[in-house]
Amino acid sequence: MSRVSKRASAVVITAAAVTLLWAAAFAADTREQEEDRPMRAGNGPGPAANGPGPGCNVIPPLASIGTKVDISQFPPPDSLTDPELAGPVQLLRSGKFDLPIERLTGVNVPSGSPRGTITLPLFKGAVTTASGQKPAWYIILDAGDQAEADRLGVNFSKKLHNAGDAARPASRRADGTFLFESGLVDFGPDRLVVAGSEDRAFPPREARPGSVGDANYSPLVVVDGIVYDAPVVAAAVEDSAINFPIGNPNYALVHDQVIAIDAVNRTVTLSLINGFSFGKPMLYISTEASDPTVAAIEGNTFAPRLRRLEVGIDDIARSAVERIFIATNGASEGGCANPQRQGLSAALLDGHRPNNTFGGTPTTASDYSPVWDANLYEWTQDAIEKGYRGLLTEEFRILKLARDGYITGPNGAPFGSAGPVIVCGVAARLN
Repeated sequence: MSRVSKRASAVVITAAAVTLLWAAAFAADTREQEEDRPMRAGNGPGPAANGPGPGCNVIPPLASIGTKVDISQFPPPDSLTDPELAGPVQLLRSGKFDLPIERLTGVNVPSGSPRGTITLPLFKGAVTTASGQKPAWYIILDAGDQAEADRLGVNFSKKLHNAGDAARPASRRADGTFLFESGLVDFGPDRLVVAGSEDRAFPPREARPGSVGDANYSPLVVVDGIVYDAPVVAAAVEDSAINFPIGNPNYALVHDQVIAIDAVNRTVTLSLINGFSFGKPMLYISTEASDPTVAAIEGNTFAPRLRRLEVGIDDIARSAVERIFIATNGASEGGCANPQRQGLSAALLDGHRPNNTFGGTPTTASDYSPVWDANLYEWTQDAIEKGYRGLLTEEFRILKLARDGYITGPNGAPFGSAGPVIVCGVAARLN
């Protein structure tokens, strides 16, 4: 079995990081086999959110399909008037997408295929260590205060104030950046995932994360009484060591979802992942998980401090989490050509995104949190034999199928929280 060392070169073979799985990076021929199991060894982001075929691409069609007129004669989407109405909405206003909202409205459609990335402000704060202060490179995706979220152009999450001790303390420096009291991330390990059998690809036979936070690290940070979702995306080194403005970063020093990082101009470009919330396609960024296996197949940072969060409580008053629904054995036949494709087994087999379903997100519900309580579900054999298995994009449809006995927890266990949490900031709603 081969291994790809992060420290061997600043240019590494990228493999695959998709939501709760690994995928081949930019080339399908990076798949290797061990005992007939797909193997992903390497670092860096996986395929873009606009994957090939209807089963791997959630970007909506133009509204003019099936009509006698061009899309240019259609009025602007209602979401441009009110973001809670139908249509595309950029939620992370601080970012610049290579998939502009205009592409979805049919106005000023750019040529070429979008990469499926977002470029965000990069902050250089500091972290206190035993040997003194070191640089802390971070982004901000969410804030627990509405005015602060508006100021930063990020998502507001009223649930973040319930994070408790899962949020690490920090203070605000004179330049506005954060001074973290503690918490470091090691980006050096090589990420590895070996899938299960072809008939049951999930759970993976082996999984090791590519970046690991220490016991004090958390992307959740409390500053002046406000809790932020502020993931660290690069090692505690000076500017020149992580400056890769045109791409090919050294993944021994940066997060696996980083495409390019510009330490001079303070920007970072990250890979986007596709999913659904209440039937609406969306794009998001995956940054941390509370479990090492989940972090490995997710392609994000293992942050054990996140285990301090209470799960299985969803929307009660003390909850800091919202639910994400993840199929273990969704339809996989035909790969990306299958419009019903979904889930971890499918993604492990074909190397593309699993099309996970989220609970409340900004503009669709008021209970959004970037901290997602993983609810794994498995289609029963009875449901599969009856032809009921298909793409699920809406929370209450999933809950109804669980109530009616067509889906369960893994291996027939009761449906509900599987235990891990995944930190994912929502970037855009696509319709």
